[in-house]
Amino acid sequence: MQVEFFLLILSILFFASILAGKAGSRFGVPALLLFLGVGMLFGSDGLGIRFDNFKLAQMIGTVALSAILFSGGLDTKIEDIKPVLGPGVTLATLGVLLTAVITGLALYLLLDPRLGVGLMGCLLLASTMSSTDSASVFSILRGKGLHLKHDLRPTLELESGANDPMAYVLTTTFITLVLQGGEPRYGSALLMLLLHLVVGALMGWCFGKGMVWLINRINIDNTALYPILVLSGSFFVFAATYYLHGNSYLAVYVAGLVVGNSRFVHKRSTRSFFDGVSWIAQLSMFLTLGLLVNPSELRPVLVPGLIISFVMIFVSRPLAVFVSLLPFRNYTFRDRMFVSWVGLRGAVPIIFAILCRASDVPHSDVMFNIVFLCTLVSLIVQGTTLPLVARWLGVSETPKTQPREPSQDFDIDFPEEIKSAIVETTVTEKMLSIGTRMMDFRLPEKTLVIMVKRGDNYFVPTGKTNLHVGDRLMLLSDNQEELERALAALGIGSLPSAQNAT
Repeated sequence: MQVEFFLLILSILFFASILAGKAGSRFGVPALLLFLGVGMLFGSDGLGIRFDNFKLAQMIGTVALSAILFSGGLDTKIEDIKPVLGPGVTLATLGVLLTAVITGLALYLLLDPRLGVGLMGCLLLASTMSSTDSASVFSILRGKGLHLKHDLRPTLELESGANDPMAYVLTTTFITLVLQGGEPRYGSALLMLLLHLVVGALMGWCFGKGMVWLINRINIDNTALYPILVLSGSFFVFAATYYLHGNSYLAVYVAGLVVGNSRFVHKRSTRSFFDGVSWIAQLSMFLTLGLLVNPSELRPVLVPGLIISFVMIFVSRPLAVFVSLLPFRNYTFRDRMFVSWVGLRGAVPIIFAILCRASDVPHSDVMFNIVFLCTLVSLIVQGTTLPLVARWLGVSETPKTQPREPSQDFDIDFPEEIKSAIVETTVTEKMLSIGTRMMDFRLPEKTLVIMVKRGDNYFVPTGKTNLHVGDRLMLLSDNQEELERALAALGIGSLPSAQNAT
């Protein structure tokens, strides 16, 4: 394939996915589901692009997932997850194990005569789908702007970011058992699991600290290279931990947590850079996986796939969640029901299913199609109904202040260490009724109007500046309470577009 033709196809795929995601957001459809759909539409059963390189798909998925996990850790505040560390880790370990075992046994009892994969094969299939997908959870919870009560959001994000290692170890263990046969050695498997988790967490912490030290001490003339340096470091953490026999998925997430909760130069630009990298990674990964599957191959596994989806959504996931959260009394019955519903499957189960194919596991082609179908069902049934279920269970709430909307007028950021709050608002006739000069606005002492936009012109106002209806004002205060007082003084009852930089 010529490079120009490849770039043409790639740009069309990306553009179509972005348009699909924009259209889907209006109807509450997860963007990741639409990325998969675009890949299937352009695939061999659709517009005819043939892609069947499973090893390349596995490589793309692994690289993308490492960037997504690091970005997820980078955006997670440790102070938010400290209160939910116990339940989050329990869900990420015991919850994954229970989901795999319950689902595997149910498959063996209900479907093994039809699938013919045996008990170990059923447990392997269940293990590939036992973890919630971090890309799906981060994308849907943050993209839909859900405000959840009782620390549910950090619980779900911690679980989804930290549970892939458990599912990976279970998958690789059962791949070995299926290929070698014989009785499973539960003691060796448990020891290997603990070793991978401990080494992964330790390496993630050490490498994360090392990255912060390097970033703050290296002097790069071109500041645009700092985010690239962090990206290179995230890939290094993932690869180095693999060769140190730790779990790379856990290591890169922990490294992101360490870096994101440390002070380092150009932190804000680095986080903005990783927001873009995360979306590119998700788009590339889901497009690739969509191209990999042929919808016609899903028909033979439609019935078993729907049965497995039903078992996971309504039986194994709720049982695993309720058992895992038994020691934690602060979660209500409704909280546990919502956590059960956020058992989203995504790219990770498909990548693990590709691993089965790459390892030449018997019936791995059937397993791959089942996993893909279950992922589609999960994104359609659970992903599209998260806001509805949250409202129905009463676990969502209206935020006290409205989230900041993307600004088209001012693009000013402050370092996170500076405690400040900013807001943009438009001058109305009601505001000018008290006077047209800036000095006529009785703002609190610690609140300033730092910039005005009039038409296409920007200027810094003084006390004698005359304001006009339609002017855009940018107000700065040292805390949210002062900003609320300033808005009340201007006759504005809510925050139209506020940002806390704390």
